Formats: sequence, structure tokens, C-alpha cells
Amino acid sequence: MEENHLTKEEKRDVRRKRRVRNQILAYVTVLVLIVAAAVGIVKGIGKITASLEENRQQSQENQEALNQMLASEEPIETPAPIPMEEQEITPQQQLDDIVDAAIGVMPLEDKVAGLFIVTPEAVTGVSTAIQAGEGTKEALARYPVGGLIYFEKNIQSEEQITQMLDNTELYTHYPVFLAVDEEGGSVARLADAGVGTKVDAAQTIGESGDPNNAYLAAQTIGGDLSRIGFNVDFAPVADLANTDNSAMKERSYGSDAAAVAGYVASAVQGLSEQGITTCLKHFPGIGSTQQDTHNVLASTSRTADQFRAEEFTVFQAGIDAGADMVMVGHISAPELTGNNDPCTFSEAVVTDILRNELGFKGVIITDAMNMKAVSDYYDSAEAAIQALRAGCDMILMPEDFEQAYNGVLQAVQDGTISEERIDDSLRRIYRIKYADKIEQ
Repeated sequence: MEENHLTKEEKRDVRRKRRVRNQILAYVTVLVLIVAAAVGIVKGIGKITASLEENRQQSQENQEALNQMLASEEPIETPAPIPMEEQEITPQQQLDDIVDAAIGVMPLEDKVAGLFIVTPEAVTGVSTAIQAGEGTKEALARYPVGGLIYFEKNIQSEEQITQMLDNTELYTHYPVFLAVDEEGGSVARLADAGVGTKVDAAQTIGESGDPNNAYLAAQTIGGDLSRIGFNVDFAPVADLANTDNSAMKERSYGSDAAAVAGYVASAVQGLSEQGITTCLKHFPGIGSTQQDTHNVLASTSRTADQFRAEEFTVFQAGIDAGADMVMVGHISAPELTGNNDPCTFSEAVVTDILRNELGFKGVIITDAMNMKAVSDYYDSAEAAIQALRAGCDMILMPEDFEQAYNGVLQAVQDGTISEERIDDSLRRIYRIKYADKIEQ
């Protein structure tokens, strides 16, 4: 039966089987490399032993005995064995083992590419991508990016975008984030393209007085995304609209931190239950400005105490609810950073506060780096490097992807950024991508 005639449930099953197949291939690759390395070691031991032993026949016998011992599945007997309590491997340890094995065989070039989420146009070079064919396959072989983000222009119909995402997964050597901005209200790429369900804006939901409405809206959005093939939603918005004519007014659940925290936690739950990776945005909170970071470097005069008493409590609620990612905004907050640079480049904000003070262990991603708040002041390579050095794990939509990629690669090669630092970010990324491997 052709895939076009399958039911939606059957299509989802096909996509699931494709994902499992790709992941199995990745695991097999890892095991083959490990076995090859082990064989090389054993052969090396054999050569060294042969050169040291005077009796060639005895050397061969000794080597055969050694090989048999190494290959044996029986434990080596020792005098007066001490009973050991068998330790059970936890699901987290199992996941870490899978992640470390995957990262351990990745070339540096692939590791760096894995830190970027970009549009399909950024890697293929086409003006508007509406299908994933040979061009996408070749592009992802050259730049195996960590994820792709899609907009309304990429979506013509449910069948078309589903096929595009399915093919993209088939063409990637590594698991890939397939992301979209689907908040509801005015930020709804699928609904605006006539695919998916139109839900109320956060402001309207907040005015309802019932956080369960945020849960129901997120469930609806998550169901649409999961059915079509997306696995990441850059939502919910955790900003407070706490100034007159806030830039986030319609996109925020409101201005009261305690109330908004409940809506944000409910939205995280609703999306997560549909198998969608969630992303809180825009840390440390950009709702206290009337300016839009798409067009200008916005700034806030809020103090650190004000942030801690209000904005941070909302993000903390989302983190505690299980948010997988947090997006850092490009707002300037001198009372937090000590300068006028965007928070994206601030170690004090990204690492000291978000990572350490709030205890967030997931993936920290930048807001889109092609926004004028960044692109008017930094080139793509400089911006990407500074964000990583501040503690961000992923770079979203640099103005010039190739420049940003090559800049980060060079920074690792010359020691400006250590490869260990890159590996730390990849571990957080792959803990999300392989999380389903330890589900009971």
C-alpha cells in the first residue's frame, strides 16, 4: 500500500518505525567502531607478545589462551571471592551510556553542526523549501545540523509538510529536532497555514482565569504537531506583560507572576503529554519592554530583585513542570549583566542564574540570532561563539549559518572553546533526543 493511502495512525506508525530504524543504525555504527577498536588492540598485543617471546610456538599458544580468556563470557575465578551486591543500572545511567556512545564516535565537524537549529533554506540554499529531496539529503550530509525550524511559507498542506518532515528524518544520520513556533494566537505557523487547530492567544487564555485552559490548548497544539511529525515547539511563552503596551502583551498569560506560573506549568504539561519537546521563552523575561528585539536591541531597567521576585518564579515553575529547553532573549538587562549587551551573551544570566541558581539541567538555546538586536552589532561567527561561551547549548537561526558554523569550528580547533565544552552541550541535547530509549 502506498503511504499516501495510509491512515493518519498508520502514517504515525511508519514514522515511528523509521525513527527506530535510524536509531538502530546509529547504535550499530557505534558498536562496530567499538568492536573494531577492540580487535585492533588485541592484534597489537599479539604483535608485541610475538616480538618479546623467544619461543614462537609458545608465544602463539599464550596468545590463543589470552584471546580465549578475553572472549570468554565466564567470570575469572579468584581465590576466596568476596560477595558483591549486584548494582542495578538506573534509567538515567542507561541513557547517559547511550548518549556517551553516540557522541564518542562523532567527528568534530558533526559535533559543531549539531549545536545549530536553522531553517531548511539555510542549509539547502533554496529560497523557499517545501519538500525534502536530494538537495536536502546532500545538505544534511554536509551539515548534519541539530535541528530545523519551519515557518508558514514551508507549509502548504498537512500531507505535504508531513512528507517533508518524514523525508528529512530519513536523510539525517543523527536524530534531529523538527521545530516550529506554535504558541496560539498570532504566533501559529501551522494554524495560519490552514494546517492544525487555531487556539486562543495566551492573553485570552490568561484572562479566562483557569490554568486548565492553557493545558487544553497545549494538548490540542501538541496533538497536531505530533500527528504531523514535529517534535519541538518553541513554546510556551513565560514572559510577564508587566509594563504598559508590553511587546509581549498578546503572547503573555498576564502580568501577575503567581498566576502566570500556573498557566505556564499547565502548558508545559499539555505539550509534554503529546510527546513534544517544550521550550520556555524568553529568559530572563522580555515583557517589561515595549521594544521588539526583532527590530532593535530592547532594554529593561528592572533590578535583579524584581526579576527574582517575579520573572524567575514563572520560569522556575516551567522548569519544575519538566520543560526541556529554555530560550534566552536578546534583551539588555544591565542590572543583571553589568553591561548593555544582550542577555544571550551574558555568562551571569545564562550560567550563573539560569543554569546554577534556577538549577536548569536541560538545553539552553538562543533566540533567533538573525534578529537586529544581534545582527546589527555582531557578525554571525562572533555571536555564535559568544553565546556558547556564555553557556548556551544551541544556536538558533544565525544570520549567516555557514559563517557561524565555520567560526565555531575554528574556535574549537584553536582552543578558544574546548571540545569538552561542546560535548557537554551535546550530552544535554542528546538526552532529549534519546529520552524515549529508557521509557518503561
